[in-house]
Amino acid sequence: MVENKLVHSPLITYGSMLALLSFTPPFVILMWYTNVHADGSILKTFNHLRENGLQGLIDIWPKPTAIAGKLIICYALFEAALQLLLPGKTVEGPISPTGHRPVYKANGMAAYAVTLITYISLWWFGIFNPAIVYDHLGEILSTLIFGSLVFCVLLYIKGHVAPSSTDSGSSGNIIVDFYWGMELYPRIGKHFDIKVFTNCRFGMMSWAVLAVTYCIKQHEEYGRVSDSMLVNTILMLVYVTKFFWWEAGYWNTMDIAHDRAGFYICWGCLVWVPSIYTSPGMYLVKQPVNLGLQLALYILVAGLLCIYINYDCDRQRQEFRRTNGKCTVWGKTPSKIVAAYTTTSGEKKTSLLLTSGWWGLARHFHYVPEILAAFFWSVPALFNHFIPYFYVIFLIILLLDRAKRDDDRCKAKYGKYWKLYCEKVPYRVIPGIY
Repeated sequence: MVENKLVHSPLITYGSMLALLSFTPPFVILMWYTNVHADGSILKTFNHLRENGLQGLIDIWPKPTAIAGKLIICYALFEAALQLLLPGKTVEGPISPTGHRPVYKANGMAAYAVTLITYISLWWFGIFNPAIVYDHLGEILSTLIFGSLVFCVLLYIKGHVAPSSTDSGSSGNIIVDFYWGMELYPRIGKHFDIKVFTNCRFGMMSWAVLAVTYCIKQHEEYGRVSDSMLVNTILMLVYVTKFFWWEAGYWNTMDIAHDRAGFYICWGCLVWVPSIYTSPGMYLVKQPVNLGLQLALYILVAGLLCIYINYDCDRQRQEFRRTNGKCTVWGKTPSKIVAAYTTTSGEKKTSLLLTSGWWGLARHFHYVPEILAAFFWSVPALFNHFIPYFYVIFLIILLLDRAKRDDDRCKAKYGKYWKLYCEKVPYRVIPGIY
């Protein structure tokens, strides 16, 4: 049995869980339909639903198909094989509340390179046309929606029947258990980590694969790739490349080390990431924008700078942890707080909290360049429609909520040391403002 600690009031918590469980699946379909069949116009989609009601949603919802199933299964098996078979350095994750330390094989960058080279080669040599993925995207997303719900049910059952580690348990509430998950580190066998697969190898990898797909489809449609699509694709690919370069660091974040494997994380990475995170590129396929060289370069450089700062924030903290604080931050000895805490098993441990460099500006400053990077790969669409900016709005809400949840978790974990840390670094996300 695990204690269920709610960050928000029970009404907000359960209401938001039920709302997300109910409304995110149709929203994914509406996002696809608006970008692909309604010229990117939310008003067109709204008018269709207003005139036809629920039947209008049923009419535009593509049925799962055999070809969509085959594409998903081939991709999933390919990525699972790469995760298991490619060589990689052995990396340890952070110690869990029960004192368990997960072990990973860091081969994400190799898997990413093999995936993109294979996908582009299949297209280049005329073996497989990625435009097929775009042409069947509605069916693929529909199949993913239902297939991933079944997957989450199986994860829920596994958590009850055969948990992989001591980091598992029930809150006593079926909705909470299904939404947040039962297990922190579910595995199939000893080596196949389910969250690494859903979050990294399926979700994040699909972001890169679909970015390339949208480029190829636009080229097929118009005989050229617009500068707006190029800027969008380059920035998204650089961001995903940064992610896989830093993948071992990601295993120390909330997604892996604190959020359990349930609907929130696993369905989100299997369905929400491919559909919503890639949506600015999905929009540009049929709504190409000509930016001109100067504006395109300005946006590209600004986006690259934001991605670099986001990477450097993570690198700075990772290096600080790796060296146990014996490193330099911006050319100086880092300032830090040695925070003591007790695991659920009663073991006394310490952590180092970095209070200089990027991490002296705000406790979650790395979210600022991440949000700005998302803006810069969305802004090539300019301002004809709102829908390319939905991802940025969503990301702001997601990251601000994550910052609050992380602060509340750290406050409970570190107590007086966290209070001292907040006095030293008073701002949560935006220096001087919030």
